[in-house]
Amino acid sequence: MSAPVIQGWCPGALRPMMSGDGLVVRVRPRNNSLTASQAEGLAATAIRHGNGYLSLSNRANINIRGVTTETHPDLIAELMALDLVDANAENEARRNILVNPVRPHFLGDPDLYPNVPIADALADALAGPDAPRLPGKFGFVVDLHLGLRYLGRDIGDIRIESAETGGQDFILRADGMSTGTRVTGDTAAGLAIEMARWFIASGGVGPDGRGRMRDHIAGGAQLPAGLTGDVSPAPQARPPKPGPYGGGKLLAFAFGQVRAEKFAWLAKAGGSIRITPWRMVYFSSGLKRRRDLHHDGDFITNPADPLLNVVACTGAPGCPQALGPTRALARQLAPLVPQGKLLHVSGCAKGCAHPGPAPATLTATGPGRYDLILNDTAAGTPARPGIQPDDLTTTDLFPTG
Repeated sequence: MSAPVIQGWCPGALRPMMSGDGLVVRVRPRNNSLTASQAEGLAATAIRHGNGYLSLSNRANINIRGVTTETHPDLIAELMALDLVDANAENEARRNILVNPVRPHFLGDPDLYPNVPIADALADALAGPDAPRLPGKFGFVVDLHLGLRYLGRDIGDIRIESAETGGQDFILRADGMSTGTRVTGDTAAGLAIEMARWFIASGGVGPDGRGRMRDHIAGGAQLPAGLTGDVSPAPQARPPKPGPYGGGKLLAFAFGQVRAEKFAWLAKAGGSIRITPWRMVYFSSGLKRRRDLHHDGDFITNPADPLLNVVACTGAPGCPQALGPTRALARQLAPLVPQGKLLHVSGCAKGCAHPGPAPATLTATGPGRYDLILNDTAAGTPARPGIQPDDLTTTDLFPTG
């Protein structure tokens, strides 16, 4: 079995990535939000130029798959008309900013709370001619609320977060550090860019152009005095599930994928749609008008749905690196996963759908064969290598001994 190829960069709209089913075009909505008209237009674009589906990523972006090199220019023209494309591919790649979708209302407008102004300031700085040249997967998190964090479990190298002291106290924290330094809405973006420059200057980027803050800190890198502090981040909010959440509502899709026409139908409920890193969309308003939502099989509205306990990448044949199919197997095994547990089915050892450890992971190793890995990543040491998963039981996947 050959090792999977690590690209070291993520696709964008202007720089798509070829896959087994055509180009993957990743749309990065500013502040992870779409207006109703943008959502409808994006869905129409996926139908005209892609495979008719939209897929949510764990970075709160939206993938259109199945695009051809011939239709890609027309797709970009339509995305530009929707204001969903950056000025160039370099700006697009740098604008890797994850924004808390569960924003408190400030003067009646959730986008007036510092999440959006700080993220906008970051995006503008990263688009500047003197912006730091960061690795392709290096990202920022803006996670501000009233004494809570919603993105503490999500990957980010430089984090602007609510502080444990509550209220509107914010901190800047390097991933890998347990505490951070106090910042304000006016200073946060500038200091985050300063931290990014320090990361580069102190050797955070390897010869291959890759690098993550957590690894840099673990390797002994010492932050300068102006970028470190002793303030702990706020508590993490409860894990998100479909239904009422944070004053709004969350709606999930199985494996983060939805038919484009159903996404457009959903957008007609009105208001903005916030894309989350949890492969769900968040509505602060508007969803209540969709009374027929509960009867539609395209959406997951039940927080106890078994499909919420499994994650799976595209798998074969859609991904050329996948050594086996994933999603049909994940659906088959979902009823075996107890509530509170997670099963990750991965097409290869990269583990794109769930980069961290999972209680149980099945990693494809060849036609019909998978490694069962317990409490580790998709690249971990298998507890049972090369199995055929058809006869697996709950006890096989989650041994109690």
